[in-house]
Amino acid sequence: MSAAAGDPADLLALALDAAREAGRLAAEGQDGIDVLATKTTPTDVVTAMDRAAEELIRKRLLGARPGDAVLGEEGGAEDGTSGVRWIVDPIDGTVNYLYGREDWAVSVAAEVGGEVVAGAVVAPVRGDEYTAALGGGAFCNGAPLRVRPAVPLEMALVATGFGYSAARRARQAEVVRTLLPRVRDIRRVGSAALDLCGLARGRFDAYYERGLNAWDWAAAALIAQEAGARVGGLHGAPINPELAIAAPPGLFEELHDLLAPLNADADANPDES
Repeated sequence: MSAAAGDPADLLALALDAAREAGRLAAEGQDGIDVLATKTTPTDVVTAMDRAAEELIRKRLLGARPGDAVLGEEGGAEDGTSGVRWIVDPIDGTVNYLYGREDWAVSVAAEVGGEVVAGAVVAPVRGDEYTAALGGGAFCNGAPLRVRPAVPLEMALVATGFGYSAARRARQAEVVRTLLPRVRDIRRVGSAALDLCGLARGRFDAYYERGLNAWDWAAAALIAQEAGARVGGLHGAPINPELAIAAPPGLFEELHDLLAPLNADADANPDES
């Protein structure tokens, strides 16, 4: 890694500091927050705090490393020259946040050469801080994380999430309808970052979801991988917006082989097109 990029441990320390600061800001303002706008649909909301928290993170990161690039959910892309790109989700789980629930988090990841090398996911109301640096393991509040050993699919507690558009939700419901009798049970948290961190912590056996963006998974996927999960898409693809799958090796393949013929990476079956 180049000198300009820096050490993953240093990048992680900065990511965690920025996520903590934004988490404190967002937690303090949660009770009085209002919807500022909607994005893709009327249920896909952005609050004033989403934008304020991301602005704080950008200022914190670029104040420390002015040559870096930033990709944020609310502020879009900002180019840099150092070879480091920060990927930021100021509030993952905005609907939970809006309803006063605790299942939301601030996610900050550092990417070098297209590979995420450091990530922090801070859930301030829960009091949880998840961290990982590439090759250095994953931690929650300083304690090492490890995924649960792989179980047969029929014994797996599987986390998932749903999109905002009615058409996508209808398709995802069909996938769940087939999946549900084949697994122990399904859980829906409402934050992809916390789903992946929950997998890393052993609170789920597996996770899948369609329709994520890089800011949803960048930090948390590294945390899950460093805790022993396999993370990817269908047919050997890396994790991508079409489909994210995460589980310990062995269970990953079972879940993949169930989801693939269901066309879980599409909004419609080919027969319905």
